[in-house]
Amino acid sequence: MITIKEATTKKELTEYIKFPFSLYKDNPYWVPPIIADELESFDKTKNPAFDNAEAYFYMAYKDNEIVGRITAIINWSEVNNQHKRKVRFGWFDVIDDIEVTKALLEKVYELGRKNNLEHAEGPMGFSNLDKVGVLTEGYDQVGTMITWYNNPYYVTHFEQLGFQIEKEYIESIFPFSNVKPEFFLKAQELIKKRYGLRSLTFTKTKDIMPHVDKMFDLFNESYAKLASFVAISDVQKEYFKKKYISFINPEYIKFVVDKDDKLIAFSIVMPSFTEALQKAKGKLFPFGFYHLLKARKKSKDVVFYLIGVHPDYQNKGVTAIIFDEYYRTFSQRGIQNCIRTPELAENTAIHLLWKNFDPTIHCQRKTYRKDL
Repeated sequence: MITIKEATTKKELTEYIKFPFSLYKDNPYWVPPIIADELESFDKTKNPAFDNAEAYFYMAYKDNEIVGRITAIINWSEVNNQHKRKVRFGWFDVIDDIEVTKALLEKVYELGRKNNLEHAEGPMGFSNLDKVGVLTEGYDQVGTMITWYNNPYYVTHFEQLGFQIEKEYIESIFPFSNVKPEFFLKAQELIKKRYGLRSLTFTKTKDIMPHVDKMFDLFNESYAKLASFVAISDVQKEYFKKKYISFINPEYIKFVVDKDDKLIAFSIVMPSFTEALQKAKGKLFPFGFYHLLKARKKSKDVVFYLIGVHPDYQNKGVTAIIFDEYYRTFSQRGIQNCIRTPELAENTAIHLLWKNFDPTIHCQRKTYRKDL
């Protein structure tokens, strides 16, 4: 018999977070989260995503053992402002038993029907800055700190339960040795002169902080035309600023400004924390924090997290300025591999940015939808 229970206490939520640790304990490709970080993300008093969203965390039990988990989410900004009558689901993990998957998804359907929503979609998080998609190709590729890993049978379960593909994402990787400066060196000089632009680079986090709000404003402008985009609120800006910016190498954040010092492009790259997180095993202490700090300083792999260009400057080659700056930084640091986070397959403009670097698509993922 399968029993579904909502996790509401800190103890229950910790069990919820720890379930994939047992499910994937012998899997070399799974990257565990930091348990305390996940708990904070699920804390409705700390995560500003809950200002515009509600979420319920469910665990499935069989013979008194946890055999699955799921989060049912309504992003009310998406429902009310974009008129997408959708209930989301995320943080989905399960044993290979379709009856468990069916029971967990039923809780998602219940939330959707209760609020007169029209369809369910997932896996996805609370907002656009959360993890997205079930892995459909690349099960033998190690993940990153900003992607979910899963077994192949997840997809089989969705298909057998009548889900349809909603969105497709690709992830790519290329060795830094593929980056040839002749592709952007002269171009970036011409673009700077033509449009009166200059780059801003940093060596100290405190120097970045005054620009972060403008960066998130530009992020909202850059991606506003994407059908799935939900803007980042002012409260969320503060949250992400405190939670993430201080942990990113300041030299990995690049800005481009115009002659009036208005921000017109930005990019955030992170060192790869994959190996450090696998060593930390979900805990910052006693040694997890050390592994993360070591990766921040010494990781030879980097993850391109966000890139945004103001609509007025898109298709004008501004990214050549950004690539030139990264080329200098990565050359000094001895970077070996550049990894791209999930990009919408339909976003051809972003794919064209990387064409000269001959990237290899090593992972693909999808979100699935079902009408209620």
